[in-house]
Amino acid sequence: MNLNDNTVGSLRQKIDLSDREMSVLIGTILGDAYIEQYPKDARISIMHSLKQKEFVEWKYKELGRFVKMKPMQSEYFDPRYGKKYFWRRFQTRRFPEFKELADIFYVGKTKIIPRTISQILTHPLALAVWYMDDGGRRKDCHGMFLNTLSYSKQEQIVLQKCLLKNFGIHTRIHWVTDGFRLYIPTADAKKFSTLIGPYIIPSMIYKLPYNPVTTESAGIWRRR
Repeated sequence: MNLNDNTVGSLRQKIDLSDREMSVLIGTILGDAYIEQYPKDARISIMHSLKQKEFVEWKYKELGRFVKMKPMQSEYFDPRYGKKYFWRRFQTRRFPEFKELADIFYVGKTKIIPRTISQILTHPLALAVWYMDDGGRRKDCHGMFLNTLSYSKQEQIVLQKCLLKNFGIHTRIHWVTDGFRLYIPTADAKKFSTLIGPYIIPSMIYKLPYNPVTTESAGIWRRR
C-alpha cells in the first residue's frame, strides 16, 4: 500500500492504539518481531532468548490487551551443534490493521524498510525499542550500532536520512561479515544515549555507552 502522512494515524484510530503502543509496535517490527500474514488479517510474533525474559515481559505488558495468552517458553535443538536453545515468546491476536502494517513493512515474506520510514519512525520510544532489539555498543570505543544486516544498502541510506531528519543523529554504513549495519559514531553516541535512555529497561542499560541520566561514560569494555 502507498503510505502517506496519515496512514499510521489512521491505523492507530482503527484499532484504538495509543501513541505509546504504536511506538512500541513500530520499534518491535523494525527489530526482531515477525508479522504472520493471512488473507484478511495478521498477527505479530515476538520471541527473544531466555536471557531477555525481562524484555519479553515488558513488551507483553505494553501490548497485553492485544494478546490472548501470556508469554511462554519454548526450546529448539540445533543438531548441527548439538545444542538446545530456549526462547520466551508470545503472539498478538489477529487484526486487519496488523495486515496493513505488514503491507507497509513486507514484500511477500521479506521485511523491508519503506521509503517513507521518516513518517513512521518519529518517536524516541520506537527508536529505543528498536535499539533494545537490534542495537549494541562497540567494545573498543563509545560507538554504537544497529544490526540492520538484512536490509539493502539503499534501505540503509533511507534509514540514515530518517535518523538525521527526525532525531539529528549522524550514522555511517559499515560492512560486517554478513551485510551492512548502521554505525553511530562516538561523536553522536552521547546524544543518542540521552535520547533513548529514558525508555531503556534496566536489563538493557548495559547496551548504552553513556549513563542516560548523568551522561557519564560507562567505560570501555576490556578485551580478555
